Amino acid sequence: MSMFNPPHPGEVLKALYLAPMNITVTEAALALSVARKTLSAVVNGNAGISPEMALRLAKALNTTPELWLNMQTQYDLWVARQQGAEVAVSRHILHGFLCGDVNPITNRHCAG
Repeated sequence: MSMFNPPHPGEVLKALYLAPMNITVTEAALALSVARKTLSAVVNGNAGISPEMALRLAKALNTTPELWLNMQTQYDLWVARQQGAEVAVSRHILHGFLCGDVNPITNRHCAG
C-alpha cells in the first residue's frame, strides 16, 4: 500500500530521533562517522538515504537498515508518481513482446 505524501526519511530522523534527544546534526554526524554536510543534506531532505547511511542509522539508533531504505523508497516512489505525467514511454514497442509476439530487440518469441 502506498502512502499519501510520505515524509522524507530525513524529516523522520530529525523529528523522531535528533530533536527529542536534543542531538545536533554535528553531534549525530560525528557519531555516525559521516561529514556534517552529508547528514545535513539528508536531514533537510536534499539527499536520500543510501544503503551505507541506512546501515549507520540502524546501528546507531537500534533500528533496521530496511526501515530507512523502505522510507526512502516510499518517498522516491511518491515523488516519481507526482512527476508521472512527465515520464515518456512507448508502450507500443513492449506491447507485442508482452502479448506473445516477436520481441523487436531479440527477434524471438516471448516464452509464455
